[in-house]
Amino acid sequence: MFKELLRHSRHSLDPLFSPASVAVIGASATPGKVGHQVMKNLLGGGFAGVIYPVNPSHKAVLGIRSFPSLREVPEPIELALICTSAHRVLDIFKECIAAKVPVVIIQTAGFGELGEQGKALEEQLRALVKSSATRLVGPNCLGVISPLANLNATFAAGNALPGRLALVSQSGALITGILDWSVKARVGFSRLVSLGAMVDVDFADLLDYLGEDSSTRSILLYIESVGDARRFMSAARQVARTKPIIVVKAGRSKAGERAAISHTGALTGSDEVCDAAFRRAGVLRVRELSELFGMAEVLASQPLPKGNKLLVISNAGGPAVLAGDAIAIQGGQIAPLAEETRQRLRQILPPYWSGGNPLDILGDATPATYRQVLEICNADPNPDGFLAILTPQGMTDPTQTAESVVAIKDSFHRPLLVSWMGAATVQGGIDLFNRAGIPNFDTPESAVRAFLYMHEYAQNLELQYETPAVVREEGENPEAVEDVLRTLRRSGRLLATEVESKQVFASYGIPVVETRVARTEDEAVALAQRFGYPVVLKVYSTTITHKAAVGGVRLNLMEERAVRAAFRALEEVSRQAAPQGIFEGVSVQPMISERGLEAIIGCTVDDQFGPVIVFGTGGTLVEVFRDRALGLPPMNRTVARRLIESTKLYAALTRPGAGLEWSVAQIEEILVRFSTLVLNHSAIKEVDVNPLWIGAGKVLALDGRIALYPEGVERTPLAISPYPRQYESRWTLKNGTPVFLRPIRPEDEPLMVELFTTFSINTIHMRFFGLIRQMTHEQLIRTCNIDYDREISLVALCQDGPTERLIGTARLVVESDWQSAEFAVVVGDPWQHQGLGRHFLERMLGYAKDRGVAEIHGDVLTANEPMLALAQQFGFMARRTEVQDVMRVSRKL
Repeated sequence: MFKELLRHSRHSLDPLFSPASVAVIGASATPGKVGHQVMKNLLGGGFAGVIYPVNPSHKAVLGIRSFPSLREVPEPIELALICTSAHRVLDIFKECIAAKVPVVIIQTAGFGELGEQGKALEEQLRALVKSSATRLVGPNCLGVISPLANLNATFAAGNALPGRLALVSQSGALITGILDWSVKARVGFSRLVSLGAMVDVDFADLLDYLGEDSSTRSILLYIESVGDARRFMSAARQVARTKPIIVVKAGRSKAGERAAISHTGALTGSDEVCDAAFRRAGVLRVRELSELFGMAEVLASQPLPKGNKLLVISNAGGPAVLAGDAIAIQGGQIAPLAEETRQRLRQILPPYWSGGNPLDILGDATPATYRQVLEICNADPNPDGFLAILTPQGMTDPTQTAESVVAIKDSFHRPLLVSWMGAATVQGGIDLFNRAGIPNFDTPESAVRAFLYMHEYAQNLELQYETPAVVREEGENPEAVEDVLRTLRRSGRLLATEVESKQVFASYGIPVVETRVARTEDEAVALAQRFGYPVVLKVYSTTITHKAAVGGVRLNLMEERAVRAAFRALEEVSRQAAPQGIFEGVSVQPMISERGLEAIIGCTVDDQFGPVIVFGTGGTLVEVFRDRALGLPPMNRTVARRLIESTKLYAALTRPGAGLEWSVAQIEEILVRFSTLVLNHSAIKEVDVNPLWIGAGKVLALDGRIALYPEGVERTPLAISPYPRQYESRWTLKNGTPVFLRPIRPEDEPLMVELFTTFSINTIHMRFFGLIRQMTHEQLIRTCNIDYDREISLVALCQDGPTERLIGTARLVVESDWQSAEFAVVVGDPWQHQGLGRHFLERMLGYAKDRGVAEIHGDVLTANEPMLALAQQFGFMARRTEVQDVMRVSRKL
């Protein structure tokens, strides 16, 4: 609550947007040179700070004294722009570091985009950055525009209008085009940044900065490569809870991917995986550049829909049909009309109106008719949003009709979009909508797409705010899995057999069908008799990966004779398919004869985002149907359910009469357990459970496959920080009560609610600096659903009969500069004065040191004498803040 009021340190990127002084190294008096255009823009933009041209060949540039080198500039420089030839950049950057310039922009091209020699230069720059405190934007970038500071530090031909949109782009040329368009469209910006090759400052840095920037309302990104995927996900998940982040990601096609790589010299990542990452981070991805700005307007002016059901009202049949088609094609739903709504509409509309949704209210609809129809439909609980379409027919008054819509806009608490189709005839109405904050679209299809983008964005945000159900940890046996993996390594294999794979699955509580190996025909018969007929026989091999592809499976064997025949047939298959014709036996398992569905759960590793979980329709036709959804681990039940719901298989599971609705919860749990398996064992390169059979009353893994990395090969890091089990510990209160301390989890919200009920008025006042009746769901979600890379929250639990009680919590949040962190501690009243607060503070100091934080601080009321005394005992220094009765305690680490 006091974070903004008490912020005392300057962010490392503040000089990028509001420098007191700028040096232009390579400034030129020659038109057509980059250094000339940069100087023109700085002077023409009205920058109020000091400008220092640096060029040994000029005594003055555009009337301003020029200096031969940065060393001879008489005052400290806050922002340096380098626009010289590439071969001079390294030496100049070293001068900037020596001069302690906080931020440098390298606008020069000729680095990684040109191949190995350029990449080598980038690596040298990266090494210099790591060894200094100087931040670097670029190279190969346009620069930065900060309209609120009158700073245009680019070589673009134009400038930006002030506004509340921030645009960050890897393509500088794209920004120049947007600048030209934005002036005509009257679109303003708070910040524009061209990142270029992102040797240092990247999307994660800018998201962190813009997330705390009060002048920025929405953040727009043009991405070719996200850079450090883990840092990007961390920053995006943090900021998306407070501001919309809207992305255009290049490289959807193979051709686009190649072009992006050649442009930035960086990996773009699989496009499907990028989609999954953006969804998980709460980011909205749009397809086209024009939609980037359109959706920023929509999200700023309209409430988010609860679902995807849209109601369409039109004065013409054709546009209504187009809207209906667009809803179906783009994955939305036509909102059904309640019978009461139909009856009320019949009373005011001609008898030949469409009778349903889309509502064709005919070409002679008056402004009053539009208003009445909208008011009636607004009373219907079924729609999640409304689209009003108007075509300028002879009987139509577009402006007056727009006035009638604007007059009732405040009564709508669901999205209201319009499409006034045409140009000059409808312009008056469009102008009214623009002033009223009602988004207008040129076509019904684009309006439908915007509505469904809103629904997608709402779903993405829900992932950040939903409280998942608990998944029991019983049945997990990581050591048993490591035993299997060590056996594979010792035998020189990278592929697990089906039996070994099922042992691994079972070690994480994933239900498997019992499977045994038979080396001889008689052993196969004995196992079949033990299991009971029918049974399944498969080739057992340490080298054959896809058994069905070589004819290595025999199903529904009903008797001994069939088993013996199958054994001999599979022996022949194995000798033909396996290297050196080696036959290792067969696997025997019960045949699942009941009706059911087949799914696949798998994991592969993306070069940029690391492990990726796949769920969808499984079986032998998995590659044919290609019904799948992707998600990033770690998973909780909420994330798992969203993954399931994203497939066509979900409709089959929940189809009335199928009797499989119960299975969704069990599949959720299996996905969470599968995710934990992947997280805990980084030697696993690929793993599939296929098919995962889903039947009446049970779910079973019928087959599986695991592949390992070669010795010494490391897996691409996870894109999202997993649960930090290393911070779990046991401790004892002074009164002898045993306590379990662990990092907080998203599913702890009910326990946090219960803890709050144990707080006295005094405890609430001391912790929250005021009196609050209860924490809201949103506050609790932000408390429980955290990014372990940038904060830790430890909870203390003790047994209260058969249940656990949460008795206290401590939190440490790393600031966006990654140099300082803020802590807070609270203990429930019944457990105070038992040493828990002291123990929490010790643990927070340890975590801060682990994270490499330079300083830890906290804000304490002057009346909270016990906390002030405890902080003093731990070496904290206290000082008064500008907020009355609030002390800041801090300690260098």
